[in-house]
Amino acid sequence: MEKRRIAVVGFGHVGCGAVEALEVAPDLELAGVVLQDEGEIRRACCSLGSVPVVRHLAELEKVDAALLAVPSRCVPKLAPPILETGVATVDCYDIHGDPLMTLRATLDPIAREHGTAAVISAGWDPGTDSVVRTLLEALVPRGITYTNFGPGMSMGHTVVIKGFEGVEDALSLTIPKGCGLHKRYVYLKTRPGTDFDALVARISQDPYFAHDEVHFFPCEDVQALVDTGHAVHLERRGSAGKTHNQKVDFLMSVTNPAATGQVLVSAARAVLRQRPGAYTLPEIPPVDFLPGDRESLLHRLI
Repeated sequence: MEKRRIAVVGFGHVGCGAVEALEVAPDLELAGVVLQDEGEIRRACCSLGSVPVVRHLAELEKVDAALLAVPSRCVPKLAPPILETGVATVDCYDIHGDPLMTLRATLDPIAREHGTAAVISAGWDPGTDSVVRTLLEALVPRGITYTNFGPGMSMGHTVVIKGFEGVEDALSLTIPKGCGLHKRYVYLKTRPGTDFDALVARISQDPYFAHDEVHFFPCEDVQALVDTGHAVHLERRGSAGKTHNQKVDFLMSVTNPAATGQVLVSAARAVLRQRPGAYTLPEIPPVDFLPGDRESLLHRLI
């Protein structure tokens, strides 16, 4: 069986996780890593040995799909030109609601026009948790689903904070309060001369934080606090048919970058099995995420 060739764009926590998942995938292979920053290029070259590390996707030989392991706010600009070359894209865009649906609506006609496909928000939330929420609602059609994150490090929120002027290092932790409510603990190491209170005010207005209860703490050694573990507890309570008091739970505890990287790689397999267009994870048959032929997989899983 010829392995499909997958490029990884970005080599942060999630990019590293995706590379590791590709290294053990039986049907996929790493075509190379795409980076712009010179320091990141040197670090990747040291880590990856003979794996090509390039500045542009076009420098790699035959790429079937590109995994966009980049900050979410970079995806809307980065994905379209890749799709226009006929290469499929998979991203881990993590902004829920209207921005996610706008991205899907933007990429769908581009992918269709160029005969390829895109999978968006292929992380674990949004992503695999979205699939679980769909199944929970199928089991319990009337009711409420509570999504409880953490406690753990939010990579997306941490990346956003690090982009603020005056921040030298940062960590954002998600703390569950129960019934879908959360608070965030943000640890900040600021650059000399930075007004801490003014910085906090700016961060608090960012859409990533504006709707949450957030507590900020000055910190001289953020790295001493970093643990990339995370968790989620999904609860669905309601009725099935005319029967009330139905309750279904899903609990997951993971190393965040490894989980996200693995979902990206599984979605890379799935995107190559879809018709042209843009998809979220709940729209894709679950069997398409797994290696092997469909009949054998169904025989084993059913």
